[in-house]
Amino acid sequence: MKDGVNGVALGVFIFFFLAVTVIGFLAARWRKAESAESAATLDEWGLGGRSFGTWVTWFLLGGDLYTAYTFVAVPAAIYAAGAAGFFAVPYTILVYPLIFTFLPRLWSVSHKHGYVTTSDFVRGRFGSKGLSLAVAITGILATMPYIALQLVGIQAVLDVMGVGGESSNWFVKDLPLLIAFAVLAAYTYSSGLRAPALIAFVKDGLIYLVIAVAIIYIPIKLGGFDAIFSAAQHKFAGPPGGKPTGALVPGEKSQWTYATLALGSALALFMYPHSITATLSSRSRNVIRRNTTILPLYSLMLGLLALLGFMAIAAGVKVTNGQLAIPQLFEDMFPDWFAGVAFAAIGIGALVPAAIMSIAAANLFTRNIYKDFIKPDATPSQEAKVSKLVSLVVKVGALVFVLTMDKTVAINFQLLGGIWILQTFPALVGGLFTRWFHRWALLAGWAVGMVYGTLAAYGVASPTQKHFGGSSKEIPGIGEIGYIGLTAFVLNVVVTVVLTFVLRAVKAPDGVDETSPEDYTADAGDPGVATELPPATAGAAH
Repeated sequence: MKDGVNGVALGVFIFFFLAVTVIGFLAARWRKAESAESAATLDEWGLGGRSFGTWVTWFLLGGDLYTAYTFVAVPAAIYAAGAAGFFAVPYTILVYPLIFTFLPRLWSVSHKHGYVTTSDFVRGRFGSKGLSLAVAITGILATMPYIALQLVGIQAVLDVMGVGGESSNWFVKDLPLLIAFAVLAAYTYSSGLRAPALIAFVKDGLIYLVIAVAIIYIPIKLGGFDAIFSAAQHKFAGPPGGKPTGALVPGEKSQWTYATLALGSALALFMYPHSITATLSSRSRNVIRRNTTILPLYSLMLGLLALLGFMAIAAGVKVTNGQLAIPQLFEDMFPDWFAGVAFAAIGIGALVPAAIMSIAAANLFTRNIYKDFIKPDATPSQEAKVSKLVSLVVKVGALVFVLTMDKTVAINFQLLGGIWILQTFPALVGGLFTRWFHRWALLAGWAVGMVYGTLAAYGVASPTQKHFGGSSKEIPGIGEIGYIGLTAFVLNVVVTVVLTFVLRAVKAPDGVDETSPEDYTADAGDPGVATELPPATAGAAH
């Protein structure tokens, strides 16, 4: 590690940070609504006017899904434990055929009825504000640690550049992160979803550039991939006669963990509010279909990125916090100016998803808590104003989360959110294809999954913490170690199915379904889509 502040890298980082800040504020004028009245709505601020085409949506979804978590935590997991960290690669492969089946249906029904969130759809489909509230609260809870993880990514590169990390004064130490947070909050408040949509072009361009250079340049400096894998194998083998610290290939005992974590993560990814927000911002059903076919390009990038964990081992990177491994690798191996480019890629890779996530969480609060339970007669402009304010509160919450919690377990914060958000799958995806599930059964299944998943995760210890130390535990009845979220999901589905049979048998009352079969295949321009309806009336039937 270099002593002091890396001035050249910091200068390059600040240049790109200022550039995207300017872009973020200018985005308010990009594709601006035709009238001031329509501009002051949640559709405009929170969904970019539902106007994005194929490439804007592709960059937005890529910027949304491939985050600072991707750049920092995935290679860090491989640096610490070996190939088990590659679970992120197969799950991003599994997810695209999955979303091809249901995202176009969600887009269609959402545009038909003016739904802004998944909870809007659940309320309209099942006629249940209680179930809608459960989905909204889960989305907000799951999003908070995910935003925090993005701030951890920014803090990691600042620490490696020597900015604030060594100071004993908490304010001085965290001041750069506070500044980054303030700028993010300001342009998100001003420009809404348009800001991350524009910045995503810069973010993804930098990430592709850095990975292309890293995958060629660093192995050349380290003597090739043979030397890299040999160094990793030597480290994971542990001292002679000692316990292995990891593996280049997951052992037989860890295969259930690997497989269930990959499958559970794939099922959860597009349950997150930010994924759906980016999806609903697109202008047509075909934009969604095209994106599911070209988004796998990011999976190729992710596979190459994951190899950086092995390179950090071969380069002799030594850090006490695994989240610093890849930023430190860049500082050690790259010229200072290009290290600054790499740090900027990570930093901007945190700003884009953090902005989208805070908008998505704010939309959930506004539409499914504030409008449904506090002020049912809220006007479109009041909705937009509340959502803007709540997006600030969400960011503050994530910032407090980062500044007060142990940052070495950042990946486990996100995995805990995955456990929670996966429990909304039966209501959302099930509701897109069938209305057989009873609303009360779905709510009970959700509650069982949430309680089991949280308690099981609470009981997992690690060398650094007594609780919430991981996301894998023995699967009841099987005896293998598996992903807690998937086990909770199975319990959720079982309870939902059994209770649905019981409730149907006793003829428990259904809620009113405001959707019709043709709504799920409607496209932009079809008669009656929400773009032709007053936003204030969208979803107001319940």
